[in-house]
Amino acid sequence: MKKLLVPILSAIIGLTSYGQTSQITTILTADIAQGEKLIEAYFTPMSESFGASLNNGWYNTAKPHKLGGFDVTFTVNTVIIPTDAKAFKVEDAFGNIFTSNESNASTVLGSTDATAMIYNNSSSGIETPFDMPGGFETPVMPLPMIQAGIGLIKNTAIDIRYMPMLNVGDNINVNLFGAGVKHDLLQWIPGIGDAIPMSLSLQGGYTSLNTELEISNQEVSLNTKATTINIVASKKILMFTGYAGIGYNSAKTTFSSNNTFELGNVQFNEQVEIDFESNNNLRTNIGLRLNMAVVTIQADYTFSKYPTTTLGLGVSLR
Repeated sequence: MKKLLVPILSAIIGLTSYGQTSQITTILTADIAQGEKLIEAYFTPMSESFGASLNNGWYNTAKPHKLGGFDVTFTVNTVIIPTDAKAFKVEDAFGNIFTSNESNASTVLGSTDATAMIYNNSSSGIETPFDMPGGFETPVMPLPMIQAGIGLIKNTAIDIRYMPMLNVGDNINVNLFGAGVKHDLLQWIPGIGDAIPMSLSLQGGYTSLNTELEISNQEVSLNTKATTINIVASKKILMFTGYAGIGYNSAKTTFSSNNTFELGNVQFNEQVEIDFESNNNLRTNIGLRLNMAVVTIQADYTFSKYPTTTLGLGVSLR
């Protein structure tokens, strides 16, 4: 009897043992650990792509607002999904607990084709076939948001970003909230700082994203917390501001599933929660902002494991 991924793994992770006539009688710790690895392999590309998206769009200049200056900007960060994020290796990845005749299985962002797999209970030796669901087969992952910033004292500005619950793809709903800060560095270099013909700032931001999605008729949630710290430089010439940044990204995701399901004619109510490993990497980006009176248009590209393009339209008063 074939079973879908989330119900089977929810049983594996949510229970230490259960009774079932002539069926599996014990789930060992090793099985639970391998089940967690399988869930993580399937969902990690989505959490990493969202993490990359959340750490972009924070700035379009290195120069903070003056005291009382402000901007409101609508941005869309679009992550380009790399090929190696669309599938994961099955062979030898999960011991002998989860096996398949296929060498690779689709991730949540990969092919829509399901992968036939087998759960081999290490206690009873009973084999349970199930279908690893396919993905959404998306080449890009766009994430829109509204961001507002205001200038404070000492050439410092704070930013707040927000997005209400919004559908960004088939069966995917997200909402987010974040806060960031930008601080001018050249002001602390007397004489030399004023003579340098550019702006240079330290920028940091934190964003929390909640994702609700449906996989094979099972509702699951992902909460991604992303943090970025950057050194940003910019130079304004007439109506154009060129900017570039180099920094560090960090993102951590918690997976949760609360299901009512049936396994071998036995019904379970179990909640599953797994913390995925943190995704940490360096990033660099370059961009250009067009200033037309109080209207700004920005575009930039970020070089990282998950390349990201950012487009933004806003109003800015210094």
